[in-house]
Amino acid sequence: MNEASNYSLRDEIKEYWSMRAATFDEQPGHEIFSETERAAWHALFERHIGKGNGRRALDLASGTAVISHLMHDLEFAVTGLDWSETMLEKARAKSKQRGSNIQFLLGDAENTLEPDNSYDVIVTRHLVWTLVDPAAAFVEWFRVLKPGGKLLVVDGDFVSSTWASKLNKAMADFMQTLGLRKAVEVAPQMKTHRDILARVHFSGGARSDEVSAMLRQTGFDPITVDFDLKQIHSAQKKHISFAKGLERGAQHRYAICAQKPIS
Repeated sequence: MNEASNYSLRDEIKEYWSMRAATFDEQPGHEIFSETERAAWHALFERHIGKGNGRRALDLASGTAVISHLMHDLEFAVTGLDWSETMLEKARAKSKQRGSNIQFLLGDAENTLEPDNSYDVIVTRHLVWTLVDPAAAFVEWFRVLKPGGKLLVVDGDFVSSTWASKLNKAMADFMQTLGLRKAVEVAPQMKTHRDILARVHFSGGARSDEVSAMLRQTGFDPITVDFDLKQIHSAQKKHISFAKGLERGAQHRYAICAQKPIS
């Protein structure tokens, strides 16, 4: 078997996010840019999983530790897991600077290698829509959670066209026709992103009903879907263009809280 055949989609995803690590924290929607947004995230977490009180939390695909630190604020004992060493280097530097005691591990979110029944809470942000095999990942997360433990998935359909994305495209095309805007060449990084996206499980968009159904099939119960993310999005819109703000507001975004039954 040659080297090329050993290079899988998962390897491509890992390489892509390692490449993105250098500028990851510069983008609204990744890092937190205001105390208003921070408070909105805290409110979302408390609404579904409560205060930490020392409970163990696993932040999957933790990246540069944005969500890990939000959980740490709420007094969870946090472990961040990511398969990009480049992301983890930034996460550890950030943790050292902030004086937090977060543990960071190098690992695959679809195969964590963590012990059975070891975490009270698992949190993911914008991970599920990129999974190669979400069914297997959900089984893995179910295994790692303690009985009665909760999984909180914050995600969305970032693929399907919306009225806002269609409007923005139409306006851009119109401006280009008038000569008021030059054609924008697709950057190599974006081409790579699109190529990867076309091959993941949710290539057509991660809709909440499909994700919820898969979680229920895994054994999670009860499952709650929360579409009230307005406070988070409102805070983020202050740091992005009007056009991008329209698109984010029109996207199918949600938080799903799923519990592992006690027995």
